[in-house]
Amino acid sequence: MPGHFGRMNNLPKEKFDFKSLKKLAIFCKKYLFAIIVSIIFAVGSAVCTIIGPEKIGDLTTQLTTSITNIAGVDMEAFVKICITLIIIYIVGALVGYGSQFIMATVTQKVSKKLRSSIDKKINNVPLNYFDTTTKGDLLSRVTNDVDIISQTLGSSTANLVSALALFIGVVVKMFDANWILALVTIGTALLGFAFMGIVLARSQKYFNRKQTDLGIMNGQIEEVYTNHNIVNSFGGKRLERNKFDKTNHDLFVDNKKSQFLSGMMMPAMNLVGNLSYALIFIVGIAIALKSPNPEEALGTILEFVLYSRLFSQPLTTFAQSMTSLQQASAASKRVFEFIETKEMESEEDKTQKLTTVRGDIEFKNVHFGYLDDKTVINDFSAKLRAGQKVAIVGPTGAGKTTIVNLLMRFYDFDGDILIDNVSTKSMKREDVHELFDMILQDTWLFEGTIRENLIYNQKDVSDERLDQICEAVGLKHFIATLPNGYDTMISDALNLSEGQKQQLTIARAMIKDSPLLILDEATSSVDTRTELIIQNAMDKLTEGRTSFVIAHRLSTIRNADIILVIKDGDIVEQGNHEQLLKQNGFYAELYNSQFATT
Repeated sequence: MPGHFGRMNNLPKEKFDFKSLKKLAIFCKKYLFAIIVSIIFAVGSAVCTIIGPEKIGDLTTQLTTSITNIAGVDMEAFVKICITLIIIYIVGALVGYGSQFIMATVTQKVSKKLRSSIDKKINNVPLNYFDTTTKGDLLSRVTNDVDIISQTLGSSTANLVSALALFIGVVVKMFDANWILALVTIGTALLGFAFMGIVLARSQKYFNRKQTDLGIMNGQIEEVYTNHNIVNSFGGKRLERNKFDKTNHDLFVDNKKSQFLSGMMMPAMNLVGNLSYALIFIVGIAIALKSPNPEEALGTILEFVLYSRLFSQPLTTFAQSMTSLQQASAASKRVFEFIETKEMESEEDKTQKLTTVRGDIEFKNVHFGYLDDKTVINDFSAKLRAGQKVAIVGPTGAGKTTIVNLLMRFYDFDGDILIDNVSTKSMKREDVHELFDMILQDTWLFEGTIRENLIYNQKDVSDERLDQICEAVGLKHFIATLPNGYDTMISDALNLSEGQKQQLTIARAMIKDSPLLILDEATSSVDTRTELIIQNAMDKLTEGRTSFVIAHRLSTIRNADIILVIKDGDIVEQGNHEQLLKQNGFYAELYNSQFATT
């Protein structure tokens, strides 16, 4: 314990983040009326709770007075007080339930709205955001952080207001009954408040760190689990386990510290409450002994014991709510950091749209870097005619994939790219995307049937069309052997090979049948025989359309109409295969290196 808590003073001091909670309150303004109704009900429940002890005190006074009265018990007054007390507690229970029900409904609607806002934001933030943020951290914001906000809204908001109303009401009632006992009760409570303030100041930073650690851990888990085979094949289990253990330990320590400090609130509040009971009896009995009317004094003591218990309830609620609000503060900060992330520029003013595409493409002085201080593409210019098969080659890191990313407007850049003399910057991104089929080196299949994966986002695709495409890419026989054909669910049990996954993604692109085509080492995961089948399908697919082929195996692009040789973000050579070999330059060096022997 001393070793862990010795790091406490080395951490930056973090205050309770009211700014994040204010943003959350603004986010909930749509539900303001329902929240106000819930608060009114909560206050009503608190008022009923406050009136109860007063009536019990009256009942006690009535009984003690009746005992010393020869005439006996005043049953009419006794029954009246009992009925009033029952009605008060029933009304208090009903309005209390109403408050909780309304807040539970609001909480779920806010959680739904938060998740919808995050989902919408994901589609509007620039891609470079995902270059610097792990998927696991983002998932943690969508799940864990939103859940914490939901729990806090549901349990703390109405309770906190009710506790505040109860606190104020009890204080007023206590001073009205006996100011000396009121000062005794409040004086002991101030000790609890002072302690709570100290704990809050110390523990907030650990709540923030806990949420950050949780995001890091989710990122590591997502990364390792999705690449489990690579980790095993490279013997990286111990390395990844050590990384996980360190993050897990940090999460354990920060969680332990936050819970240790916040957990001290409840015992402290209980101690304050018990101390208050003892002092009320001591001081109350002293007052009763000196009072000319001891019957009323006894009723007042019992009333104050009940008020003292009620007085400790809001203090306990404050302590619990502060712990929840601390967690919600840290979670809100992370959620709104993402929601407020700068989005891609609005494209409402972009009205250009190509309805018919020839396929002429021109790069004009394109400059781009993923980081401001590091340029990847330097003054890239090229003119490509409609229907040409364009190969982009070069060493790793030369900027080949970056060029096609810019062509599809995945990133903003300096310079311009024209399609049929129309700037892609004057078109909406989704309109640019619609012009391209894109087949990547990395396969992507989602949970669903083979049919759903093949016709992804397309409509009115017949089985005949599916058969035609699947036969072209060599999949028809495989699909025919499946128990449900195209309606077979894709899962781990299906055990698709990497080559089959690639064939499915190629078939998906062929079904979309866009006028422009991008192939990023599309046959890298298939065997030689399948590659020949797919290559023939590709040749048919590229007929009459401008296509870009990124290839590391230069033998696959010998029939390209034009080859752009990229080095350090610049075109250093261009021409067809024979022309570039005759130049005996950088391309010839790359090509011949494939056949070099040692």
